Amino acid sequence: MSRSTGQVINDSLQLSLGYAHRLLTDVSTDRFARLSAPGGQTIQSNHPAFIYGHLSTYAPRILEDLGAAVLEIPDGFTELFAKDTDCQDDADGSIYPAQDAITEFFFAGYEAVAAALQAADESVYQGPNPLGGRMTELFPSLGSLHNFYVGGHVMIHMGQMSAWRRMEGLGPA
Repeated sequence: MSRSTGQVINDSLQLSLGYAHRLLTDVSTDRFARLSAPGGQTIQSNHPAFIYGHLSTYAPRILEDLGAAVLEIPDGFTELFAKDTDCQDDADGSIYPAQDAITEFFFAGYEAVAAALQAADESVYQGPNPLGGRMTELFPSLGSLHNFYVGGHVMIHMGQMSAWRRMEGLGPA
């Protein structure tokens, strides 16, 4: 069986997206941006708003690297969901965008990425990772970088989502 690099990377993305959909099952809008507090003890762990918002900001980067049409990141997302930004408990719904705004941008972005991954020329994946530093040391080519972004990176955060669900009493997805 002959499969392009883009198809292989997309296989991981499809697994990640399927899990991302399932993990949202039974997550209410009033808990979406809340830290979990099992037994009354607040746990400083990323909540769904931060997880999906953070991951959503990577799809435009991937699209740009692949030479595809880039989705515009909604106002405020870059600052709210940066990798070095702390996830905050949003009890009154004044910090984070609505659940639908975050999840719609997340899924729209990665659906566009899926198409771009499969359409990109094989040579694109052999190009150098432009980030520099440790990320280029770990992932020297665009192919290896984007394989991480849509597979490992998404799944790291879906693990956080799974733990949040358990703390909320929602069970496995």
